[in-house]
Amino acid sequence: MINTAFSLVWLRNDLRVYDNQALFEACQAGLPVVALFVATPDSWQQHFMAPIKQDFIRRRVLQLQTELALLNIPLVAVEGSHYDALPALMQQFIDAGAEALYGHNEYELRERLRDNKVSATFADAGKTSFWFDRKAVMPPGSILSKTGGIYQIFTPFKKTWLARLRETGVRCFPKPKALGDVTLQLPALPAMQQGDGSSAAYAVDELQVLDQMRQFCRDKAAFYQTERDFPALDGTSSLSAYLAIGVVSAQQCISRLQLEAASDWDREKSGAAVWLSELVWRDFYHHILMAFPDLIKHKAFQKDTDGIVWPNNAQLFQTWCEGKTGYPIVDAAMRQLNRTGWMHNRLRMIVASFLVKDLHIDWRWGEQYFMSKLIDGDFAANNGGWQWAASTGTDAAPYFRIFNPVTQSERFDPDGVFIKRMLPELADVPKKQIHWPHPLPLWSDYVKPIVDHSKARLRTLELFHTVKKPQDKSDHE
Repeated sequence: MINTAFSLVWLRNDLRVYDNQALFEACQAGLPVVALFVATPDSWQQHFMAPIKQDFIRRRVLQLQTELALLNIPLVAVEGSHYDALPALMQQFIDAGAEALYGHNEYELRERLRDNKVSATFADAGKTSFWFDRKAVMPPGSILSKTGGIYQIFTPFKKTWLARLRETGVRCFPKPKALGDVTLQLPALPAMQQGDGSSAAYAVDELQVLDQMRQFCRDKAAFYQTERDFPALDGTSSLSAYLAIGVVSAQQCISRLQLEAASDWDREKSGAAVWLSELVWRDFYHHILMAFPDLIKHKAFQKDTDGIVWPNNAQLFQTWCEGKTGYPIVDAAMRQLNRTGWMHNRLRMIVASFLVKDLHIDWRWGEQYFMSKLIDGDFAANNGGWQWAASTGTDAAPYFRIFNPVTQSERFDPDGVFIKRMLPELADVPKKQIHWPHPLPLWSDYVKPIVDHSKARLRTLELFHTVKKPQDKSDHE
């Protein structure tokens, strides 16, 4: 019996039907199409992938099976273990009739090595692999300085990126048309297991997610600039988890934003333009990751800062993780992360600064903890954000900029609405005291502060002065 030839689409962080170039191109090739997803929990664990994100992926894959079935495209969802087993698994699909492999490029080092091995498996069998670059809006290496170098500062990168967007626009690929019904003899492999249900608060229906994106662009993007920094408000898009696993693409977000916001998307400091800037930051960190692969190996971008000897008090780190530092805005943020698997972006900056510059703990500890908890965990963005806050990365905050958690709280949660939502033990504290409810004995259920911010700040400067020339500057927010 001769197996029917087919095209194989390997899905990873691109779990969508709309604007999926690999899927679209495979459907144009004229052969039946099979989609493949392989869960690799052992490799995921090496990346410290959060259980809630793993559950989210598994739920989305099951929903995607249903959506692709309507197009007569079977999605084979396999329970694997580790990346090392993938070439042998792919060989089984080649033996079953796979004529070509279609997929999207990924930027992390382990994933690139994995994909090279799989491509070699197809090449050794005389088959072709087609790889497309859709994770970033502007592929890494495409935004260069006038001298042909990689931008290491965000502002000039953004200027060139926006000029390219105005010149070329963005292309979104349509949903493929339904294919003919064909019976295929596919490998019998272990079926993907279901998750633990921890991500149930997140929709996994693609049309529902697209509608959420459209509603944000239509109704909320205009207010993004004025509301995005206040965690008590529903002022962000809440799309980060969907972008992280590719239920929606950044290209779709930009296309819809341009449609809904008309000229505002290109008007500096408008809500739409500020949200677009966040998508540019996402591209920036992808570009940096590809250009400087040592970042994957836990190296600081500013190499001199690897010389800092962090005290790394494990007990202080644990109190930070549990949200028991005695600084309400920090504790409220950490409890939001632990309970929901997500944290507001302003709060991410505050707690990161607090861990590194108040508790003097290596930023890598916080980076890893975030990845172990975040439903929207993405290595490039997470690493870039932590190194920015720790003053060790590209375009980082100057090391002498040290967030004061009390003034940050007063500025961005002035009435303590968010704090009280997360810290019920402070529900009766007046708003004037909510940001610093010490040393008042009335609220004894709340923990005392574990560190003196003023003294900690001076110690931070000392740590950085061991590797950098002291600067007579102060930027104490």
